[in-house]
Amino acid sequence: MSSGTENADETDDSSTDSGGHCSTPDSDGEVAEEIAIVSFERKMETAEEIRAEIGDRYESIEILEYHGDVFAEHWGEYDCFIGLMASGIAMRKTASLLDDKWEDPAICVVDEELTWAIPITGGHHGANQVAQDLATMGTVPAMTTASEAAGKQGVESKAKAMDAHVVNGDSTVKTNLAVLNDELGPVERLEGPRAVLVGDDVTVLKRNTDDGVVLGTGSVSGADTEAFLAAWEEALERTDYALSDVEFVATATRKEEEDGLLEAARELDLGVVVFDKETLLEHEGPTPSKSKELIGWPGVSEASAIAGGAERELVLEKIGYENEVTVAIGR
Repeated sequence: MSSGTENADETDDSSTDSGGHCSTPDSDGEVAEEIAIVSFERKMETAEEIRAEIGDRYESIEILEYHGDVFAEHWGEYDCFIGLMASGIAMRKTASLLDDKWEDPAICVVDEELTWAIPITGGHHGANQVAQDLATMGTVPAMTTASEAAGKQGVESKAKAMDAHVVNGDSTVKTNLAVLNDELGPVERLEGPRAVLVGDDVTVLKRNTDDGVVLGTGSVSGADTEAFLAAWEEALERTDYALSDVEFVATATRKEEEDGLLEAARELDLGVVVFDKETLLEHEGPTPSKSKELIGWPGVSEASAIAGGAERELVLEKIGYENEVTVAIGR
């Protein structure tokens, strides 16, 4: 659960406005919903292929034919531009337009052969997300944000995963550096009413929804996507909650690279939040677990559901599915 700073705009920050620029869910970083593919006329067929492949993952994807002022004419209309062109062209045509990393659209360039997808601005504000989606077409996401380079999850990514938004954007420079150095620790959840006084090295995340549930999930190594999807569906059917009520999937750091879990979460458009051993031990569930005896970890599904829930309580105790996946539901 760690990350680093922004890519091409790491040091600019527009920090003269001490409040930051991330005070609403519409500017919560990481999420891109409205996309424009900017393409030369000769590359339109490839642009259509991209739209056909990833179009259902976004609210809208439009195709714009390239001309010298196309970025300037449509600046601010889209969350992310996919430039089907050389990175140098996109950089030269947008450099003078860049102003604030929380407000500027993200930019990801991809070559005509769909070999590389390169976020050049706004990595944590949509460009990395788009690059990862383009990877389903065989492109290699060439992400340069420090978090992705180190395989860690920054606070903007944490906000997206937890269906929250960053209130004080300027703080993320320091907190992401702490994450990169493994010094941040888990996100603390505080319920009010209460007042909190924070410094400029504390990032405040505000939830986008008032309530919801968390799918705490454990598994055997190598459990496939279908097993996770079926397990989650079965667990929700035992409660009064539906998929639309789920805030995110929670698990342990030792499960954060389970391909089946990650793919299942992507299919359902859910974020994945991971908790370390110490945090899970603090929120151990009622069902005994063999893993506690064998490796010192508590049962992952119940502990992560409790740790992730706003009220720190279980709605559904652990159930097992096909001896592959365990699920508990917390709120």
